[in-house]
Amino acid sequence: MRGTVSKRLFLLEDDANLNETICDYLEGQGYEVVAVHDGLEAQEKLYEQSFDLLLLDVNTPGVNGFELLEGLRERGVGTPAVYITARESVEDLEKGFSSGCDDYIRKPFALRELLVRIETLLKREFFHRDRDRVPVGEGVEYEPDGRTLFVGGVSHTLGAKEAKLLEFFLRHPGEMLSHERIFDALWDYGEEPSDSSLRTYIKNLRKMIGKDRIVSLKKQGYRYIAPE
Repeated sequence: MRGTVSKRLFLLEDDANLNETICDYLEGQGYEVVAVHDGLEAQEKLYEQSFDLLLLDVNTPGVNGFELLEGLRERGVGTPAVYITARESVEDLEKGFSSGCDDYIRKPFALRELLVRIETLLKREFFHRDRDRVPVGEGVEYEPDGRTLFVGGVSHTLGAKEAKLLEFFLRHPGEMLSHERIFDALWDYGEEPSDSSLRTYIKNLRKMIGKDRIVSLKKQGYRYIAPE
């Protein structure tokens, strides 16, 4: 039986004491946390690495949380995000959700409340999109509700793990996804991951969405290339 892989959380918080407090608490709950204190450093980290959930303070030096997340959503990054802020106006709340966040927590807050919000979001499977079908490749669209790929108008229903794999790629476009992270996304706790099965799922998806859409990175993992 394999060990579980910690979910990777990203924290942007310019208050050094709160940053450290949140990190210590979440790491004590079994999460891996990468923390930064300003928006420019956050941009660099988020460009280089992938995460399972983002915790973003709104008022930060360099680039604020709103601008940071808007930029990520424009790049097609669908990672769930929670804003952390002391702002209380309805206008700020509306701006937060319109910029692509999934939840909003106001300071001061209990760490347990933050944990509940994180756990709730991590259980969801979703995409940030304005339509039911997600473009996957040239002439190829995916409909999550029915686990269906439409290739040139012809529908193909995916198996459960093939659908999980495709959705994992779609949530992390352009990012290097290690074999271990893919195993953790596809196989539930207690299931034994299989290299041969993963290669089969990759092969099947390539046949439908185009072999150049999923790039193999030798001894590292895979990268999904989203359509422009």
